[in-house]
Amino acid sequence: MKSKFILLIEDDRNDVELTLRALKEAFKGRVAVLNDGAEGIDFLFRKGKFEGRQPEHPAVVILDKKMPKMDGVELLKAVKKDNILKDIPIVMFSSSNYEHDIIESYAAGASAYVVKPINIEDYYKAVRQIGFFWGVLYEENPELNERKEGD
Repeated sequence: MKSKFILLIEDDRNDVELTLRALKEAFKGRVAVLNDGAEGIDFLFRKGKFEGRQPEHPAVVILDKKMPKMDGVELLKAVKKDNILKDIPIVMFSSSNYEHDIIESYAAGASAYVVKPINIEDYYKAVRQIGFFWGVLYEENPELNERKEGD
């Protein structure tokens, strides 16, 4: 069985640091960090500088909604349209609690939408729960990592 990893796509350095700190408490696997949606697309589709990376899929993508170059919803839509990547769970983790943003994210295929808590302890708790559920408890479809491009 391959070891699981979490993909965090977040442009705010402070949020990256807080999220990584909280994930370490709940998830013992590795966490890959990317800073914008365009980089996330390249990583997931194994293009550009990520062309040679192993064809493994993250256990979950923790995705910020508002980012430069390509926002989270655009990335989410691209992934969910792809036959190979569509089953990867994607958790939108955003400071926005606007109903429109939540509805838009679920309509695009989000597995969950979590509003970033303002209180630091609540923030850690939310991230630990995301990491523990998706990184430890959740069992992915075993066929996900076995799919070949073009299927």
